[in-house]
Amino acid sequence: MFFQHIYDKTLSQGSYLIGCQKTGEALVIDAKRDVDTYITLAKQNGLRITHVTETHIHADFLTGTRELAALTGAEIFLSDEGGPDWQYEFPHTGLRDGSVFHVGNLSLEVIHTPGHTPESISFLLRDHPATDEPVMLFTGDFVFVGDVGRPDLLETAAGLTGTKEQGAQEMYAALKKFAALPSYLQVWPGHGAGSACGKALGAVPSSTVGYELIHNWAFRYDHKPADFVRDLLDGQPEPPTYFAMMKRLNKVDRPLLTEVPKHPRLSPVEFLSERKRPETVVIDAREKKLSDQGAVSGALVIPANNAFATWAGWLVDYDQQILLIATAEQMETLTRQLMRIGLDQVIGYLDAADVPDLGLELEVADIIDLESFKTYLNREDTQVVDVRNLSEYRAGHIAGVQHLFVGTLERHLDKIDRSKTLVIHCQSGMRAAIAHSVLAANGIKNNRIYAGGMNEWSAKKCPIVRP
Repeated sequence: MFFQHIYDKTLSQGSYLIGCQKTGEALVIDAKRDVDTYITLAKQNGLRITHVTETHIHADFLTGTRELAALTGAEIFLSDEGGPDWQYEFPHTGLRDGSVFHVGNLSLEVIHTPGHTPESISFLLRDHPATDEPVMLFTGDFVFVGDVGRPDLLETAAGLTGTKEQGAQEMYAALKKFAALPSYLQVWPGHGAGSACGKALGAVPSSTVGYELIHNWAFRYDHKPADFVRDLLDGQPEPPTYFAMMKRLNKVDRPLLTEVPKHPRLSPVEFLSERKRPETVVIDAREKKLSDQGAVSGALVIPANNAFATWAGWLVDYDQQILLIATAEQMETLTRQLMRIGLDQVIGYLDAADVPDLGLELEVADIIDLESFKTYLNREDTQVVDVRNLSEYRAGHIAGVQHLFVGTLERHLDKIDRSKTLVIHCQSGMRAAIAHSVLAANGIKNNRIYAGGMNEWSAKKCPIVRP
């Protein structure tokens, strides 16, 4: 058997290429959308991709299942569980609890594991030349290392009111199926630490059933379903706004993108012309130290790091056209990150070296140090805002500081007192820089950034309010 775990650090998302080396057939589970990775890997190992599948209708990324099938001719196997509202709307071979399909001498048995979503399934893999006993379990967003999938996304991200409690109850029941599996069974989940699909995901890529029964908090509620439901729903991170769009696009028959686009480099004149269009958004992806020295007026400052796609998904609408400020070397990586969440509407990019040639007065952030920050606290003429997520704020914050999460800041501008000096901070400065650009784009420019954030505040033993 051939096995490869493909992990996308930018979305903390795991996919899998599994092959029968005797027959040359291979399967991909939960493919990311830039599918050339799998085709190249299969070719390098003498395999042909004949099967593609998913564990559920994903919310946090746009899957490449159909792109991969279009390029390879692979058959698509997808869940038909969950009821009429949770059916994929394009041709596929349907799977239900107990279904079995074969990839050469390998077989995969389907286990219906609802809770995260109604149609979620897990795959029990058997490598028959070695043994008829199961050897691996692919759980998607059902069981992670140290955590389980959140059941509230249908309500908080997709707007389906009243579904989170039912999902939590279904998760409690589904965990009984997991607990009954052999303890030696390898567990390969769909996400790792950093994903918004849970609240306590481990950084280790895989586990075993036995280890999770000991280590995972979710298995400590024998005969206490109400307590489990309460604790599962408590403290989940805010779901990015793009999740709702992913749910829809992963379910319907959408246009395919079978190769990574190459976007044109724009001259300063072309960039300025495109920037004037009302439907255009500019994303400044330069290194933070460069954007701190001066950002293009109205641009969203989102540095090109592993969180780039997530913040773009929070802040960019799917009907907007995107202009990037980046280097030529960054563009392929940025394009892949954007296409993984369906942000395909990129017009082109201005090379970072050309920013001085725009002839624009750049906006320089007013960055203050710890001692200056302290002078702004508890003043009538100043509003101090913590832009971290709510769970971080609740875990510990500075006394008298208001909370407004950066991802939803633009929807809560009415909570900013424009008559006061505004000071913002986060954990280490990056999210505050993003928030600063959101505020400036909306005409709120009398603000300062405490770049040291909670990291420096804590390190200096300054007082923190805790629950």
